[in-house]
Amino acid sequence: MNALTTTEKLKADLLSKASVEYETKVQEANWELYRKQKEAEAILYEKKAEAEAQKALSDATFYARKQAAEAELYAKKKEAEGIVTLGNAQGVYVSTLLNALGNDYTALRDYLMINGGMFQEMAKINAEAVRGLEPKISIWTNGGDNGGEGSMGMKEVAGVYKMLPPLFKTVHEQTGMLPPAWIGTLSDKSS
Repeated sequence: MNALTTTEKLKADLLSKASVEYETKVQEANWELYRKQKEAEAILYEKKAEAEAQKALSDATFYARKQAAEAELYAKKKEAEGIVTLGNAQGVYVSTLLNALGNDYTALRDYLMINGGMFQEMAKINAEAVRGLEPKISIWTNGGDNGGEGSMGMKEVAGVYKMLPPLFKTVHEQTGMLPPAWIGTLSDKSS
């Protein structure tokens, strides 16, 4: 019995060790599984938190853009309303002026041009245009007062004919244009 008992005892010890090892391995495996599940849950939670943060950020960005677009639209509407109001006021102003001027459109135009400084601006532009130019000034005379009152009509006609050559010469010098051939040609001699 001794060998049988020893064998049984040895079997029981081995079985007990195997059972303990099995239980230990199962607990270690369960613990490892639990640890990996918790790691996966932590990663999942982190990813969810990141996704929610990203969604919140995109929602905030969308809201900010929407607010900016609405503000711009409101500003444009107010600007358009202001332009319409200004146009209406200008229409009333022009209508009142026209009535005050007896419906004379020419007088209204002249008044608006004077009031708007149009003539002063034109004078500035013209002055700027001729600044630095050296104009050539020609003075034409048609002689003296030799004739009596009876020759007055012919004197004027003669004056026009005497005036044409210097006029054509001046135009040619300043612009390079020659008179038409049917009027005549300019002489080469300088006067």
